[in-house]
Amino acid sequence: MSASPQVDPPMSGPDVWPPSAGWPAAVHTGVKALKAMVHSWSVPDRQPVLIAVSGGADSMAMAVLAAETQRITGISFGALIFDHRLQAITEHVAVQAARGCRAMGLRPVLVQDLTVAAGRDGLEAAARQARYEAFVQCAHHVQAAGVLTAHTANDQAEQVLLGLARGSGLRSIAGIRTQRTHELPGYPPVRIGRPLLELTREDTEQICAWAGIRYFEDPMNLDESIARIRVRNHLLPTLMDATTGLGPGVFSGLVTTATLAADDADVLEDIAQNTYRELVVEEPQQLSFPLKALQRLQPAILRRVVAIAVQHFGAPQPSFERLAAIEELISPPVGRASSAGPIQLEGHVSLYRKKAGEEYAKLLVIPSYPRD
Repeated sequence: MSASPQVDPPMSGPDVWPPSAGWPAAVHTGVKALKAMVHSWSVPDRQPVLIAVSGGADSMAMAVLAAETQRITGISFGALIFDHRLQAITEHVAVQAARGCRAMGLRPVLVQDLTVAAGRDGLEAAARQARYEAFVQCAHHVQAAGVLTAHTANDQAEQVLLGLARGSGLRSIAGIRTQRTHELPGYPPVRIGRPLLELTREDTEQICAWAGIRYFEDPMNLDESIARIRVRNHLLPTLMDATTGLGPGVFSGLVTTATLAADDADVLEDIAQNTYRELVVEEPQQLSFPLKALQRLQPAILRRVVAIAVQHFGAPQPSFERLAAIEELISPPVGRASSAGPIQLEGHVSLYRKKAGEEYAKLLVIPSYPRD
């Protein structure tokens, strides 16, 4: 996918912008969050920060907040609008979203067509991957300081429930990161920020109403073949129901869980990265680790160190079952004969125990084919 966005010519906004009514509470909260995030990036004067806009309530509310933040601080905000061409109406939505962003004073406004084909993980994952690649390309095109997306507390709560269902560890229930970087070969890394994680969908709809914006209600949000939509429309409302579920406090509980889990995951990942650097020996076409040192590690750190080693060769995060097998390879259960391996992982990576004298002294991580 190649992104070659065209910067639309400037247009004058309507006389009704900005709205004459005072800010509702959600605008105060959102503007404060945008200011804090952009200031933490130390953005030079006149360098734009892009916001990703789909035309829905959340992203149009983000456009409103960006326009108001720009008006009172002078921080430059632009908009990046995607048309996935998955529905006949999306071209019209993209045009209207661009018009609204220009009317609010955002510059530049980029309109980008994305062609998406469903991959192994489905259409939703393929569309997300295409968007993040375009974030990097378009940010480079206009020399933007970063890209902000309009994920809200609702998205966070949904993400925690999806993570629990996958059972893939602490990072999975840590939900959506407030900030991260995204990399694409041939481009510098781009910062991605999610400043609206403290706002709810009700807040973003209120912001759009205050600004006089009619937002796009995507019919794909009714497609219950998508797990996230089933969580949004059925599971979360059921859990929040005081009669059939656990009550409305579930929502804030899920969001708090994500915050606490993210803090804990960051600490564990820092420890694992430091441990990896201390133990790893990089050799031609393989990594090796002293087995006794690995055997002394706590399981939470050991699993992360192994995952870092595997991902060094471009393989994906191993499943819990594969990590459990690797733990047994490193420290065989009492009474069970030890094995030298191999344990083969997705992504063409294998792990072995290597003897030194009479003992297995090393764990080797080896790609199944030579690297260039």
